Amino acid sequence: MTQRTPTLLSTKLRIYLAGPDVFTRNPDELAEQKRQICERYGFEGIFPLDNAPELLNQPHKTPFHKALKISRANEQLMNTCDLMIANMTPFRGPNADTGTAYEMGFMRAQGKAVFAYANVYTATDGLSGRQHIDRVRTYYGDVVARDGGEGFEDPKQKMLIEDFGMVDNLMLDSAVFHSGGEIVVTPVSEDNRYTDLRGFEECVKQAAAELLPNTHTMDGLDLTQDDFTYTTGTDAKEALA
Repeated sequence: MTQRTPTLLSTKLRIYLAGPDVFTRNPDELAEQKRQICERYGFEGIFPLDNAPELLNQPHKTPFHKALKISRANEQLMNTCDLMIANMTPFRGPNADTGTAYEMGFMRAQGKAVFAYANVYTATDGLSGRQHIDRVRTYYGDVVARDGGEGFEDPKQKMLIEDFGMVDNLMLDSAVFHSGGEIVVTPVSEDNRYTDLRGFEECVKQAAAELLPNTHTMDGLDLTQDDFTYTTGTDAKEALA
């Protein structure tokens, strides 16, 4: 990953702070905590709601028109940023927030680095588990082996379940991996799954190592090799060394 030149809007690299944080009761407080962490490592944190007061105070024909303006504004905000840190903590089910997933693809398609973290906990509602298939198994109560023994499927719709040892959908994990990072998975209490920022700070450290001058990149990561085992957490470097 090459070092980037900051946008004309800032002397620092701007990080778009994606995630379901905007749906919490205290999004401004979370945003400020993340901005302070970014500042400590030499970045500028940009929150999706940074343009909200001006946008939301405008007249809108319908809620649908309001939503379209929010979408356009968020895309314009991402265009001004240099990289992203996504909160991939499972949201209303076993997977990452769908809006966050879209934004990860939006940034990745522009060739911008995407880093991510996920907070997990032990529960029975589909939000627990380090790997994607574990959370799907919890969500459905169990999964069943597909005829012929080729993978697993859910017991209701009989749809094949991804089982690559990844945190979420392979496109999301791969976006982070090929940006030079790895999804930071942190066990947390259920009440703190959207507010614990230890994983977020680790992502900022990854971004600093990859993109800022006078920092160290991840040793042993050869992204040109085709045969490797993807792991999450601190074991990834050893597995790919």
